[in-house]
Parts: sequence; C-alpha cells; structure tokens
Amino acid sequence: MPEIESLIGDLTSGEDERAEQAAIQLADSPEACLPYLQALLQADTVDQRWWAVRTLAQMPTSRQIIEMLVAALQDPSAEVRQCAALAFASHPQPEAIAPLVNALQATDSMLISLVANALVTIGNEAVPALLNAINEVQPAARIEIIRALAEIGDHRAIPALMSAMQSDSAVSQFWAEYGLNK
Repeated sequence: MPEIESLIGDLTSGEDERAEQAAIQLADSPEACLPYLQALLQADTVDQRWWAVRTLAQMPTSRQIIEMLVAALQDPSAEVRQCAALAFASHPQPEAIAPLVNALQATDSMLISLVANALVTIGNEAVPALLNAINEVQPAARIEIIRALAEIGDHRAIPALMSAMQSDSAVSQFWAEYGLNK
C-alpha cells in the first residue's frame, strides 16, 4: 500500500492542490484507504480531518462511509461539520436524517444552511423530522427548516408553512409563501 500511503501524505501535506488530487485518486480505492481516512478523522489537525471528509464525499457511499460522515457531523470543527453536510447533500442518505436534524442546533449559519440543503436532497423522507424540529431550534435554523420544507414541497408541511406565514420574519414568510404556492 505504498501508493495509498503516498497519497495520504499528499492529502495531509497542507497544500490544497496536492490534497485535492490525492482526494480524487483515493476515492477510486475506498476499501484500501478507509482505514487511513478513519485514522485521519481522529487527527488533532482540523485540516487533516477536513480532507478525510472531503475524500469520503468523493466515494460511492457504503454503510462504513455513511457512519464516518455521520460521525464527522459531530466534529468540534465547524468546517469539518460543514464538509460532512455538503457530502450528504451530494449523496443523500435517509440514515443521516436524524444526525442532520441534530446538526440544526448549531450556531454556525453556514452549517445550518448546508444541513438544510442536505435534507432537501433527501426529500420527503426528511419531512417528519423537519416538522418535529421546527419549534425546537433557534430562529435562523427555523428559517432554514421552512426553506427546506418549501423546497421539498410535501403536503404534510402545509400546516407548518401556514403558521410561518404569521411569522415576524419576512424571510420565513417568503419561504412559506413559496412552499404553499409550490
């Protein structure tokens, strides 16, 4: 596995171009590189954890990759959590609904938006969890939930969207109207 080890060295080099090329190449050999990526997810360096998640996002999904990405949603670094949410937006997985909804509790607005995007790509299966969370989150996340419900366009969201029309937030009202028109 010297080639894999060399690519892991490039991935953790701190040079974005080298790391990006390594991520693409490593994604072609998931079985061989998953143990290395698992170890990188535990690294002290945020950049190394981010590149591990970035590489996982390139790979075809498997149970192990989904579990690793779900774990990354709880990383201490907002950047790593954002990368994991983006991975789920590219590869929607119903198994990720609960961890994604939990990530809506974050204070990072970019993460909240990326999580909502991931839930939109999952679609109708995410609606019950979004409806359960709508009153349990901070206002910024509530707006993103309303946006997600509007973009999904599931009829089960109609009561929540009607309620959002009464909101003091013009953004909530916009998305509620959009969803109801849809």
